[in-house]
Amino acid sequence: MNLKLIAGPMATISHRAFRNIIERFGGCDEYFTEMINAGSLLANSHFEKFYIDPAPVPEKIVWQLTGHDTSKMIEAAGILSALPGLGLDLNMGCSAPDIYRFGAGISWMIKPIEETQKLVQGVGDVVRHWNSLHPESAKRFSVKLRLGDDDFTDEKFFSFTDMLIGEGVQLLTLHPRTKKEKLSRPPRYHYAEDLKRRYGGKIQVYVNGNVKDKNSFEAACKACPSVDGVMISRASVSKPWIFYQLKNYLNTECETGTIEIDMEQLALNYIDDIQLYQPQEFWKTRLQRFFTYYSENFKFGHYAQSQWINADFSSENNEDLRARIRDFFEKCPDERVKIL
Repeated sequence: MNLKLIAGPMATISHRAFRNIIERFGGCDEYFTEMINAGSLLANSHFEKFYIDPAPVPEKIVWQLTGHDTSKMIEAAGILSALPGLGLDLNMGCSAPDIYRFGAGISWMIKPIEETQKLVQGVGDVVRHWNSLHPESAKRFSVKLRLGDDDFTDEKFFSFTDMLIGEGVQLLTLHPRTKKEKLSRPPRYHYAEDLKRRYGGKIQVYVNGNVKDKNSFEAACKACPSVDGVMISRASVSKPWIFYQLKNYLNTECETGTIEIDMEQLALNYIDDIQLYQPQEFWKTRLQRFFTYYSENFKFGHYAQSQWINADFSSENNEDLRARIRDFFEKCPDERVKIL
């Protein structure tokens, strides 16, 4: 099965330090960045260099652009097109209230279609112009989206995707839920399959949502067997080795044996990378978000989470967090080694 495995875009997570940890387990096929705000990128703010750091695998990067202003997003697309990477992605799927109210994310699926089409056409023109001048580093043009607002219909949804494909979008990543549907609502994977059948070989389709282990991966693949890739987000934070496991599952001829993971050292290495590759102003939010998910691996995960996310992040070397991690594994030695 020639199926791609993709690390999804997550705020405060999808940066260099996180990609490092995934790559230590063999990596995945593509890494979508966290959302890059067009206005901030154009303003060349102090922190933007951290958002557009493509290491350690620039050849696998997909830059995800967000914003509410069409002209700024088109201009920002020019900057992102010139960076290393696989392509440029427009976020039309984020339904976080602060993003939606700002006019970004899924708002682009709800605005008048003419307004959204103007954006897609403009960004597509920028990408195509770059590709004509630099065919050796041509970028793919993609959109990540949901089903739409809660009153969506098949007609509305496919009319919207018809517009996207008509404007030259080459890949759609579908999170098959509506704007307000929570993670407890089963994703409607068949819409990803419907997209692939509707457009055939004209585009690629990735599916995103609820894949967290081998069984859920199998269920998604069974529901939409024609898709080109499966995107995994939250589960890749709690289990950075999930792509390693799924690659072995897909490659049945691969005899890899077992590996042992030092869960304490992995946590400490992540702190090291955050301090190396993120500004100190970002340390608290990025470490708290990572360890919220990472703590799910442990029998006493609620205790670990409360200890780790409530650490004192003001110290120069995050010594309080490091001490709390060491203390947890001293109290729970059986949790230290995980065998895959």
